[in-house]
Amino acid sequence: MTIQEMKIGDSASTVKTIGESDVYLFAGITGDLNPAHTDEVSASQTPFGGRIAHGILSAGLISAVLGMKLPGPGTIYLGQELKFTKPVHIGDTVTATATVSEIVAEKNIVKLETICTNQNGDVVVKGMATVMPPKH
Repeated sequence: MTIQEMKIGDSASTVKTIGESDVYLFAGITGDLNPAHTDEVSASQTPFGGRIAHGILSAGLISAVLGMKLPGPGTIYLGQELKFTKPVHIGDTVTATATVSEIVAEKNIVKLETICTNQNGDVVVKGMATVMPPKH
């Protein structure tokens, strides 16, 4: 979508169940092998009681919404503010949603409220994205 096609309140989402392989692949790609994500014995000693997914893995689903749905292919991701509010456990289903909250047409900039929830409706990540939609 171009900026001319977008309006305040437009929204799009994507859904993914976070599997064990997702966590291990993400750990391998990033080099973040923190035991909280990769070692059940160690992670069982944390307040979470077991392994959790990397927070930024859930936040990465926001990128999928922006790049594939709203605004979609050709979008340039300029910035993201994030707050991780609850852990995501292996097996959780995360819904990432982006909603247009501000349009600066003269600069071709759009700000979107971003939120990730789990299968219980609990907010696990929230923030604000700044993007440049495709020009055509």
